[in-house]
Amino acid sequence: MGRSVYVIGVGMTKFEKPGRRENFDYPDMAKEAGLKALADAGISYHQVEQAAVGYCYGDSTCGQRALYQLGMTGIPIYNVNNNCSTGSTALFMAKQFIEGGLAECTMALGFEKMERGSLKGHWNDRTPPGLHHGNLVKEIGVVHKAPNTPQMFGNAGLEHMKKYGTKPEHFAKIGWKNHKHSTNNPYSQFQKEYSFESVLKGKRIYDYLTLLQCCPTSDGSGCAILASADFVRKHGLEHQAVEIVAQEMATDLPSTFAEKSSIKLVGFDMTKRAVDKIYEKTGLRASDAQVVELHDCFSANELITYEALDLCGVGKAGEFIDRGDNTYGGKYVVNPSGGLISKGHPLGATDLIFLLLVGLLGGLGQVLLTIGLVYETAATFAMLDSFQIVFGFVFQTVILDEPLSYLSLGGAFLVLISIMGMTAQKVCQENINQSSNRFKCLIQH
Repeated sequence: MGRSVYVIGVGMTKFEKPGRRENFDYPDMAKEAGLKALADAGISYHQVEQAAVGYCYGDSTCGQRALYQLGMTGIPIYNVNNNCSTGSTALFMAKQFIEGGLAECTMALGFEKMERGSLKGHWNDRTPPGLHHGNLVKEIGVVHKAPNTPQMFGNAGLEHMKKYGTKPEHFAKIGWKNHKHSTNNPYSQFQKEYSFESVLKGKRIYDYLTLLQCCPTSDGSGCAILASADFVRKHGLEHQAVEIVAQEMATDLPSTFAEKSSIKLVGFDMTKRAVDKIYEKTGLRASDAQVVELHDCFSANELITYEALDLCGVGKAGEFIDRGDNTYGGKYVVNPSGGLISKGHPLGATDLIFLLLVGLLGGLGQVLLTIGLVYETAATFAMLDSFQIVFGFVFQTVILDEPLSYLSLGGAFLVLISIMGMTAQKVCQENINQSSNRFKCLIQH
């Protein structure tokens, strides 16, 4: 076991439609998020000893260009590119530097300046990394002129329909829910509520997948400052430090290709592998959570992730949705931030923005945070445990020393939710009415 690692500061920008905001190149957004995180931590950049910077679109060493604005201190800066798991991979690295005794304070920064429209490759003179995935799509026999990503995730949804009787309406309900949730999130790229019919019958991107069930490309940045226990004590940061108690990262298994399944192809097994390890380490289960943030690049991925996280049984996601167990008043509130579908998805920053939640939890008590990322390249998942709350994210985990009263937690959680653009009054009030000792949240990406 390595040393304990704490989140001591976080910052992010609003997620924007590419090109909409003036003077918002990647150095600008990175500076905004980085300065916010340093201010939140109450430290200077000169106290950061190593940094991991995540982005997918850009030339080599963009990380240096971004961070030199904060100071040219000569520290190691690692540039990370790992598709949708880029932000959590940067965080994983920054955590390991402290865990292994290589540093006392580190930074994980993620940003993305994207192009409008669907994702596309930029290097046509070499083998694409998704070659095997594309070949299997052709081998399975489900080929369409749609862009690659909606086709792959859309096929996973089609397979779910064929196997378990899921309907297009189930996927549309997810898009409708997430857009509705985003109306309270000031950081969300979109903050408009749509009717269910407009989501179900909107412009079709691939088969049953309509535009309002697909995440947009986005510009934005997020940043987290991590520290050791010694650093926390030395600088009197106990009141805000949130400990990362567990994090797992996984990549594809043989079943991704061998089983010739569209659901397995988009990461079901690696997600389950990562989360199962977290459940084993912490002794917690999905049933310990009440609020969930997960990776909804498309409504189809949110649906199959319900089952990978064990929020419901395999093949039971349709029933889970029909019962309303994925929104306020149900068993879980899933993606109260609006999810990627409405909040936006700047690849390098997506994962790190959830640490805003962690930063607000500092000083509240023992917390278990879970984080996971689902995509072709990697899956990350982590969890937090607490006397009063269990928090799940697609990132990491934290434990603090001080327990807190439930009523204090309820008020603090409302602040937390307002920052992320959620409205948790129903959830908090239900728990207060039940005299519950625990408030539980899970976030997976």
